[in-house]
Amino acid sequence: MKAIMQRIFTLAMAILLVGITHTSANTQTAAPQGKSVPASVGAAKADTLTAEERVMLEEIECQTYLNNLDSILNLWYVRHSLEDSVDLAIEMALDDTVEAVSEINDSLFISRLARINSPIELNFNGIVRNYINVYIKRSRGHMGVMLGLAEHYFPIFEEILDRYQLPMELKVLPIIESALNPRAVSPVGATGLWQMMYSTGRHYGLRVTSYVDERRDPLLSTVAAARYLRDLYKMYGDWTLVIAAYNCGPGNVNKAIRRSGGKTNYWDIYYYLPRETRGYVPAFIAATYAMTYANEHGIVAKPITFPAIADTVEVKGRLHLEQVATVLAMPIKQLRDLNPQYKRDLLPSPRRNVLRLPVDQVGAFIDNEDSIKAYKGEVYLSAKTVREPPKANRRGKSSYRPKNRKLVRYKVRSGDVLGKIAQRYSVKVSQLRRWNGIRGSRINVGQMLKIYVKK
Repeated sequence: MKAIMQRIFTLAMAILLVGITHTSANTQTAAPQGKSVPASVGAAKADTLTAEERVMLEEIECQTYLNNLDSILNLWYVRHSLEDSVDLAIEMALDDTVEAVSEINDSLFISRLARINSPIELNFNGIVRNYINVYIKRSRGHMGVMLGLAEHYFPIFEEILDRYQLPMELKVLPIIESALNPRAVSPVGATGLWQMMYSTGRHYGLRVTSYVDERRDPLLSTVAAARYLRDLYKMYGDWTLVIAAYNCGPGNVNKAIRRSGGKTNYWDIYYYLPRETRGYVPAFIAATYAMTYANEHGIVAKPITFPAIADTVEVKGRLHLEQVATVLAMPIKQLRDLNPQYKRDLLPSPRRNVLRLPVDQVGAFIDNEDSIKAYKGEVYLSAKTVREPPKANRRGKSSYRPKNRKLVRYKVRSGDVLGKIAQRYSVKVSQLRRWNGIRGSRINVGQMLKIYVKK
């Protein structure tokens, strides 16, 4: 057993488990779309494994992926939809009546991929087969949930991809990026359905503050992702390279191209890419297959109780989601899932905010907006929740007036310094600076200072 574990560990070191994707073997030669790609030396070594070793290696490859899929079950609309169904553990058990992936001939996978009419090359090899196994065998219950979520998210993705003239199959990327969880956050900080890093999101116009993260907004983040994918295609002119660059960044893809001697085919630069990216394109191909042929493998979409139609309303001034939920008698978690961009449940802008609601609640919100804003405003919009700096006058001096103090005006004389004046009036130098908008210690003869002394 110890020898087996050592062999598994050696193989596992060649696999970088990142996000929800994993690589289990390597490829070497490119092939036309729908054709198989010859197995690599690494895959040949894998062929020498015993059945027990194969099972153990498969566990290593899939565990992080399955852990990330578990995160989608924490979403309100997923849990709410499954409350009345059979126990979730039973729902996710492997159906013994469905043909196992290992029993399906490769030629069937190849022919099915060839029937997907896409400008993206959808090659087949041992790596892709292993990922297909993850999607349609190891995580059948999760796939049912994602198929249900796709009925809500895919129309959003498709409309925006069509607007930017991008391949429709790119709608599958959020499945391998976030398992369709808009609040997903990676260990390195990539956030949202499309797992955008902070700098990329800001570059494409997404707002990220302490209260709002538009990378978590399904609509805005999809627009940003489409623009990024379009720019990557202008750079490479090859969709598999675009998908790889989306995962690891164009800098790493460019390095791989240089190290390969200038080759520009994904499979030719495969070994020069970061290990976490080597499995990304195969995972994309497998996810595309799984979402297209789920019915053929007996996987049925779970009904997710997203509102059939949702709409946005403009809210002037600050508002807390708890105020809306209480007055409209809505589950707070549903509001959070419809508005995942608000990190602290607060619509923070004093001018204009956008709130997404089920369409049957929009009228009620408009009719009761004043009551909603008034409901426990002192609690939800208190100084602890929202606090602004004091307004400044034209000279930049604060208009702040301390309580229990009276204002005294003092004219600076020759020889005065802030410390001396502060001592005379029993105040602190820092207070004098704050009351008079002074930076440093310089004051001028004849300058009028405001001093708030104790009553």
